[in-house]
Amino acid sequence: MSASLDIRLKRANKVYHEGEVLAGVVAIVSKEAVQHQGITLTMEGIVNLQLSSKSVGVFEAFYNSVKPIQLITSNIEVVKQGKVPGGKTEIPFEFPLHTKGNKVLYETYHGVFVNIQYTLRCDMKRSLLAKDLSKTCEFMVHSLPQKAKLQPTPVDFTITPETLQNVRERSLLPKFLIRGHLDATNCVITKPLTGELVVESSDVAIKSIELQLVRVETCGCAEGYARDATEIQNIQIAEGDVCHSLPIPIYMVFPRLFTCPTLETINFKVEFEVNVVIVLHDEHLITENFPLKLCRA
Repeated sequence: MSASLDIRLKRANKVYHEGEVLAGVVAIVSKEAVQHQGITLTMEGIVNLQLSSKSVGVFEAFYNSVKPIQLITSNIEVVKQGKVPGGKTEIPFEFPLHTKGNKVLYETYHGVFVNIQYTLRCDMKRSLLAKDLSKTCEFMVHSLPQKAKLQPTPVDFTITPETLQNVRERSLLPKFLIRGHLDATNCVITKPLTGELVVESSDVAIKSIELQLVRVETCGCAEGYARDATEIQNIQIAEGDVCHSLPIPIYMVFPRLFTCPTLETINFKVEFEVNVVIVLHDEHLITENFPLKLCRA
C-alpha cells in the first residue's frame, strides 16, 4: 500500500516577502485509507556558513563549520493522529512570515561559503511497520525594495600597461589601449549590467574579451574572518582580434539564487564584483576589477 506526500504552494514562482503569508496545500494520494500518527509541517529559514580550508586549514575547516544562524522557525500540526481516506486528499495550510525579535529575513542566496535557504518540510508519522513519509520543498524570500531612489554611478575606465597592478616585468608587456565605461556599479538586481568597451590599439592580437561575475563571501568566527572570492559566471563578449575603435557592448544578467542584494551582517558578508578580462594571443591576461553594489528597487 503506497501513499505519496506532496507540498504545493499557492504561488507558482514560490517567491515571498517578509510579512506575507506562505499558503498552500499538503496533498496526500493513496489507493487505500492510510493510518498515521499525525501530520506536521515545519518551516525553517537558516544561514549556513562554511569556513574554507584555504583560510583556516583543512582539518580546522572540517570542525569549524560555523554554527548555522536560524532566521525563522515555525511548526504546526496539520492533522492529528487518525486515518486519511483513499484517493486524493488536500489539506490547506498558512504560515505568516514574521520574525521574532530583531531578526531579519535575508534574501535567498546559494553561495559557496554562505547559504541562505528557506524550506518547508511535511512529516507523516506512521506505525512501526509502515515507513514514515516526508517531503521537503524550498521557497524563495526576496528582500523588500529599498525606498530611496537609486542614483546610477557610471564608471569610465582606461586600461594601458601603465595602469596595471601586480605586474612582474612591465617592460615585457605589449603596448595596448582599451577604454570603456560601465553605466552603473550600484545595480538593480533585476536589471542587466550594461556598458561599452573599445579597443583603441593593441600590438598583440586579442584572443578573447570576457566578463566575469565574482562573489566575495566573508565568514566570521572566533578564530577570525575568512574572505573568499569565487566565480559565479563568465560571459564572452568578444572573440578573436576585434576591430579597433569599434564599441563592444557590455551586457550581463544577474543569475537568480546565485546573486542577492549586497549583504553585510555581524557574522557574514556577501559582496559582488565584476572583472573585465582581456586575453591576448601571447597568453597575457589583463583584468580590470569593479566592485558592485546590488539592491532591489
